[in-house]
Amino acid sequence: MHGNKASILSLMTGLNQQASDIEGVDVAVCPPAIYLDYVSKQLGGSSIALGAQNMATEPEQGAFTGEVSSTMLNDLGCDYVILGHSERRSLFGETDEMIAEKVAVALKAGLKPILCVGELLEEREAGLAEQVIGQQLDAVVDKVGIEQFDQVVVAYEPVWAIGTGKTASPEQAQEIHAFIRQRLADSNVEVAEKVIIQYGGSVKPNNAKALFSQPDIDGGLIGGASLVADDFMAICKAAQG
Repeated sequence: MHGNKASILSLMTGLNQQASDIEGVDVAVCPPAIYLDYVSKQLGGSSIALGAQNMATEPEQGAFTGEVSSTMLNDLGCDYVILGHSERRSLFGETDEMIAEKVAVALKAGLKPILCVGELLEEREAGLAEQVIGQQLDAVVDKVGIEQFDQVVVAYEPVWAIGTGKTASPEQAQEIHAFIRQRLADSNVEVAEKVIIQYGGSVKPNNAKALFSQPDIDGGLIGGASLVADDFMAICKAAQG
């Protein structure tokens, strides 16, 4: 929940100026829903894709005041939608089952879900990280089937590293990313090898390269650093290898 028209114009101008320097990397921005159309107009013919931060479980119009449907996101030219972000889970009570339903609706609409999974600090300290993340993944696999994961991006976000300035070490992040890929491989090895698994937890220009060099970390879900064009583009360049 950041930004206004003036700050977004400044940010998008900076991103568009540098987007042509990025090769071999998929880049998307996910503004608040109220600014999706405004950002879409700023992108123009840019190589940067558009995504939303959340979506309703109801795909069609109806009496759901304040909600945004997959149909609306399609109408605004979105390619991606973030689903299951830790803030949606913790602050707004979204369950694994609800998020799985949203993933199913997004896929049916032709949107690519960015499925967020991750553990709380107390869950990590109790040795429950893999159990929690496994349950979050399984709910979606059970709902949509493993074959559909060729159209899903998975984002691992350790909740204790979001907005805190703390970052999982590259080795800690890789350990969980490897677990996620193996969990998916238990259902389908071919799909698991191809799925993009992002790291999201205080990624910055000075740690992006070390994180992205890990074998199972395919990119980043960027929060605060995405609000500064130079920082975000530096992270995108780090993903070029």
